Amino acid sequence: MTAPAHPFIAVVPARLASTRLPNKPLADIGGKPMVVRVAERARASGASQVLIASDAQAVLDAARSHGFEAVMTRPDHPSGTDRLAEVATTFGWSEDTIVVNVQGDEPLIDPALVCDVASHLAANPDCAIATAAHRITDPAEIFNPNVVKVVLDARSLALYFSRAPIPWARDAWQPHWPNVAAMPAPPAPATVYRHIGLYAYRARFLRAYPALARSPIEEVEALEQLRAMWHGERIAVLVAADAPAPGVDTPADLARVQALFGLTTQ
Repeated sequence: MTAPAHPFIAVVPARLASTRLPNKPLADIGGKPMVVRVAERARASGASQVLIASDAQAVLDAARSHGFEAVMTRPDHPSGTDRLAEVATTFGWSEDTIVVNVQGDEPLIDPALVCDVASHLAANPDCAIATAAHRITDPAEIFNPNVVKVVLDARSLALYFSRAPIPWARDAWQPHWPNVAAMPAPPAPATVYRHIGLYAYRARFLRAYPALARSPIEEVEALEQLRAMWHGERIAVLVAADAPAPGVDTPADLARVQALFGLTTQ
């Protein structure tokens, strides 16, 4: 792909302590550890630098053996964003450096989407963060609390993220509530967007993030991006045409991805 208009750094945070899939970053996918597959996708996005950040020496060794730069981080980070904050501080990046968090369990992430989210942040200088979303119409997805929704303003900046079905299509849904199975697709103009968990940050925000107090809305929704909004930061949302390929959370997810790579990788 062509070089991005604005340079950015991709960081792949990876930790071994996954409850559902132990040692997940090192899981073999087509002959390479998953974290390396993710880093390859990040490199294909046109990032000027790709870093793998982990608290496990085995992950760093795997990254370096495949030619990727890796950095050791503390083991007590509560989130990938906190791990990125440590990396941003360690490297002393300038305030406007754009850093994309490419999650270490996304071996099928579209490199173009990584580049597009970084470019979207560059195009919105008043925002500290950029992310992505896509439209959904299936009521089963809309009412699923594991599917995070986002409401946008006229500039496609985030107004709110929630596990609840937002915006609420009152006239279409109220007559059927609480029978979710009977809910119709949301009628226009009640567009519902599913949040895609890919973030680009300005380095100045990353360095400030660990000191921000947790917010009540973050606590109740269990969504860390609400902390940034609570403290007045703007989040630009790129609306993607399609849903991204799913990540790897369970052994079944891993088997599915391994099968895909088995068909395409010699």
